[in-house]
Amino acid sequence: MSATLSKDLREKYSVRAMPIRKDDEVLVVRGAFKNREGKVMQCYRKKFVIHVERCVTDKVNKQQVQVGIHPSNVMITKLKLDKDRLNLLNRKRVEKDGAAAVSQTEVNMAGVD
Repeated sequence: MSATLSKDLREKYSVRAMPIRKDDEVLVVRGAFKNREGKVMQCYRKKFVIHVERCVTDKVNKQQVQVGIHPSNVMITKLKLDKDRLNLLNRKRVEKDGAAAVSQTEVNMAGVD
């Protein structure tokens, strides 16, 4: 279940798409919840949907439920980086154009805003 990266992340990592996972921040680009931004709460690989933080609807009894969104309808704006994801980025980057690997300092600075 992959989603495209934002233009900033595309330039930074030289990668077009990444598998989506919990705690990534995404922007919904298509559908009823277009232009909503939020954190990925859950990923259902069997149903092929994700649940985004601010994409909810009300049931008849006023209970709020998460709405499933297909990963192709979102764009990742902030990655949650760990060592496995860092290895994936390095593999994809080297396969594409032989660019330099992402260093550990870049990973540490990714969370600083």
